[in-house]
Amino acid sequence: MENPLGQRLRELPGPLLLTGHTGFKGTWMTFLLEHLNVPIVGYSLPAEKDSLYDRAERTGAIPEALADIRDYDALEQCIDLHKPSTIIHMAAQALVLKSYESPRETFDVNVMGTVNVLDIAFKKDFVKAIIVVTTDKVYRNDNSGRAFVETDPLEGKDPYSASKVGTESVVAAWQQISKASGGPRVVSVRAGNMIGGGDFAENRIIPDLIRGVMMGKPVQIRNPDSTRPWQHVLDPCVGYLMTLESSIEKLSYTNLNFGPKGKNITVSEVAHITKSFFPDLELRMEIEQKLQNKESLYLNLNSELSVKELKWHPSFNQIKSVEMSLSWWKKFINNEATIEELCLADIKICV
Repeated sequence: MENPLGQRLRELPGPLLLTGHTGFKGTWMTFLLEHLNVPIVGYSLPAEKDSLYDRAERTGAIPEALADIRDYDALEQCIDLHKPSTIIHMAAQALVLKSYESPRETFDVNVMGTVNVLDIAFKKDFVKAIIVVTTDKVYRNDNSGRAFVETDPLEGKDPYSASKVGTESVVAAWQQISKASGGPRVVSVRAGNMIGGGDFAENRIIPDLIRGVMMGKPVQIRNPDSTRPWQHVLDPCVGYLMTLESSIEKLSYTNLNFGPKGKNITVSEVAHITKSFFPDLELRMEIEQKLQNKESLYLNLNSELSVKELKWHPSFNQIKSVEMSLSWWKKFINNEATIEELCLADIKICV
């Protein structure tokens, strides 16, 4: 018997187009969609070396175009060829610290890339619904630790979060176009600090810790007292699919939060949980003031609207999410299973 999640998507005439499918979240979403038997097409830059997509040797596993989201003609050619009924737009420059180094590129990819997706999609009558993935970092953050709701003011402190606030403005504009002139339904979805097996990005806590394990080198923990809404990547991915299916039928919301349940845990706690999995790991807790000025200390999301509208609930609390991610990595490092087997095992727990 097929899983009820994805049923509406399986019934549509065209596939789901996933931008950013070679990224960490995109690869997990691809595995999830394949498990649900939802037809999928990918559009993304080629994968980075040692990424989850690269390690899993996913090139050619699904119909895909390896091109830049800023390449309007290539994107339109892909959409015209595959005629997707729905789109999940994940492609982005997603690293806060990199955005300080390359602010113009960050805005170009995140804002104009979204403009390209929506502008093309609104010209195609076969596209019925679009989900645009932004971030929990779009909210004006006073570091009070209060959980943000969808109607809170938006404000970008750093180039990355500011570019995502710009993305939210783009979404709002096309939502108005749809309301005034017709077109696909568009919803933005906000989540952050997704963790899970296979993430090897720079300047992220668990990938940094895993690099320390694999290379046998000490790991410096910046801002150990900072909290984050840690959540396993599958929880928001399931939420995105539920949002997409719901938006095909109705549209009673424009933006949705997907955050974890329970009290946020600190970076230090994540590091010490990791050491319990890998006892030889050496940790160095050194607060870096420069990085404190670049990153928010506290982030928290209120997901009550998603619970009410979609009946969505996170499958894992924050400690369990960290433990699942580390268990994935430990089994991978010990060659206990293939990447596909490891990801599918976690998916079966979640859905």
